[in-house]
Parts: sequence; C-alpha cells; structure tokens
Amino acid sequence: MILQKKVAGLNEAALARFVLRARRAAGVRDVVNVLVTSNSAVRGLNRQFRSKNKATDVLSFPFASAGRFRKGRGLAGEVAISADIAAQNAVRLGHAPAEEIKVLALHGILHLAGFDHERDNGEMARKEAKLRRVLGLPEALIERTQTGTKAAQMRRRS
Repeated sequence: MILQKKVAGLNEAALARFVLRARRAAGVRDVVNVLVTSNSAVRGLNRQFRSKNKATDVLSFPFASAGRFRKGRGLAGEVAISADIAAQNAVRLGHAPAEEIKVLALHGILHLAGFDHERDNGEMARKEAKLRRVLGLPEALIERTQTGTKAAQMRRRS
C-alpha cells in the first residue's frame, strides 16, 4: 500500500487490512498493490497504459501470470486511485473520503478478479453491491453510475 496523497481517516495499515478483506471476499488469492495518489499521477497512468489523457477515479492493472508459475502468493495486480476524485465523490455523496477510497479499491479488485462492467451484463454490478454490503461500504461505484444514468433518462422522458 502506498499513500502518496494523504486521505483523512486512512493510513497504510488500515488500507492494507481492508484490501485483504476485500480481496478475500472477491476470491482474489494473490496480492494486490494499491497506490493512492493525485489526479495528475492517475492521468499519467491512464495516458500511458490506456491512451486516455484524463484523470479517472480508479485504474486496475492485472498481472497476467498471477499465481500460475509459482507456489505461494503471486501478484494479482495493482490498483491506482485518485485521492482527489475520491475526495470530490465523498463530498458529493455524503460519506468520508476514506470510505470512498475503499469503494474504489473494491471496484479495482473486482477488475483484477476478471470482472468487466462494460461487457458483463451487470454481473460486476451485482457482485460489487453484494460485497459492498458484506464489507460495510456505502453505495458502489457502478450503482452510482447507473443511478445517475437512470435519473438522466427519467429527466429526458419527463
């Protein structure tokens, strides 16, 4: 765990404990590294690895050979989280920035577990909602996006 950018109510040990719980709940056996950093750093990663020149809330980088070539713990992958966007989301949604970091970490871990909300007909959303409840987290990332989309659709129909 690397907290390059500090988040109120969160330290590396607390984040490591949460990531372990989330990893186990998601069925990810291997280690997950998490970086909490600035918008500019996440933007750089997004540009370098996804050719998208913009900041985003969370990025996941699966390690292709996780657990395949050695016994014991391998590396499932890495998750990069924008502390800046997390703080903005937390204010907007009315919960603590530390909770938002956890929501984003869970989302990233599910991507490392092989879920893809852009192509899975809601499977990741259902799994994330279930794990959010199990882990005591506020509304999940995908649910927020879908809720916003549904609200926009309702406004257009009115």
